Amino acid sequence: MKMDYVALDLETTGLNPSRDRILEIGAVKVIGGKITDTYQTFVNPGVPIPERICELTGIDETMTADAASPADAVRELIGFCKDLDLLGHNIIFDYSFIKRTAVNCDMAFDKQGVDTLKIARKLLPDLESRSLEYLCGYYHITQEKKHRAFEDAKASSCLYGKLLEQFYPEHSEVFRPRPLVYQIKKQGPITNSQKRYLIDLIKYHKIDTSLQIESLTKNEASRMIDKIILEYGKIKTR
Repeated sequence: MKMDYVALDLETTGLNPSRDRILEIGAVKVIGGKITDTYQTFVNPGVPIPERICELTGIDETMTADAASPADAVRELIGFCKDLDLLGHNIIFDYSFIKRTAVNCDMAFDKQGVDTLKIARKLLPDLESRSLEYLCGYYHITQEKKHRAFEDAKASSCLYGKLLEQFYPEHSEVFRPRPLVYQIKKQGPITNSQKRYLIDLIKYHKIDTSLQIESLTKNEASRMIDKIILEYGKIKTR
């Protein structure tokens, strides 16, 4: 059984890759069943981090303020992964966020992946839960920091090893890497007119925000403008 892969996990500002941003990337390179390298970095999302995400992950804006940009972090991750398959717990979630950034920055990131969540759902149907946290408890896998990218990536790799040990080769097909598919169109950057209008709206309504306007896409800027107008109203002119 081939055991070369990169276990990947992200922390994000939300669950929607078309709207939310990457906060942290954690990756573990496994060659021949052994960890040979690791990658971890905070990412500056360019938008305020929701309070519920801060509470869940322990990541706040002081930790990401001087962190890598999404483009730089994803570029480094792509170099780290090279041609290895990905592995993760609900790996399509993490892949979709990386893919979105890659597409918007003209970087290629087409991968096959192994999903420990799908394996657990298939082979452990009677468990109360197949969440990563529950399965780590079930297999006595230590998680030092839950809901943190690197620790969850490492935990996913350990879980994969436990599942292999228990179910392979009787269920070898379940462990086969499959193409990861997430369709996304490139989103252009914020336009100059959007930028000026958004700055005027924020100043006029005295909105206190850590939003980095330059980091927005055209679609994100449009949604942000609509949201401000809905909540505060348009700029009044004399």
